[in-house]
Amino acid sequence: MRTIVTLIFFTVISNTCWSLEIGGIEMPSTLKTGNQKTLELNGAGIRNKWFIDLYVAGLYLPQPSQEASKILDSDEPMAIRLHIISGMINSKKLTNATEEGFKNSTGGNTEPFADNIERFLGQFKDEISEGDVFEFIYQPASGVTVSKNDGPSQLIDCDFNFKKALFGIWLSDKPAQKSLKESMLNL
Repeated sequence: MRTIVTLIFFTVISNTCWSLEIGGIEMPSTLKTGNQKTLELNGAGIRNKWFIDLYVAGLYLPQPSQEASKILDSDEPMAIRLHIISGMINSKKLTNATEEGFKNSTGGNTEPFADNIERFLGQFKDEISEGDVFEFIYQPASGVTVSKNDGPSQLIDCDFNFKKALFGIWLSDKPAQKSLKESMLNL
């Protein structure tokens, strides 16, 4: 009986105080927004293509959720953190993949977001290398801040609909990769 109680205790503790290592990357269990609100790691996974691991992506939310549509429709702070784990990723490839992601996320209707998409993609103009880390943090009434390697953040003054399009790259009905979406939702 004592063994069972001990096992249950450690299972509960490990499920409440967790961080996640995936693809050799230790995803922080929390992330702070610009206004110091703490977001919790909801889930993380690896984006791969043609059997090559490209990046690790983590989704951070105020409270856990496994429902993509509710997350996309939620107007509260949230973040995505990308760790580049492949030398195959460069500025042009990440830009092209993100453009395609916006098209998939919006059902091809990117025109209402054209200016914000252009500003967002501008964050990828500098050289991108294996080991780079990007954070995309949405804060209601402010927009999306983008930072690279904990450097200065660039604010993209945007509305809620742009946030839905951006997070839809990973969470929409046509995500960048279905298994990555499931991992970010902790399914």
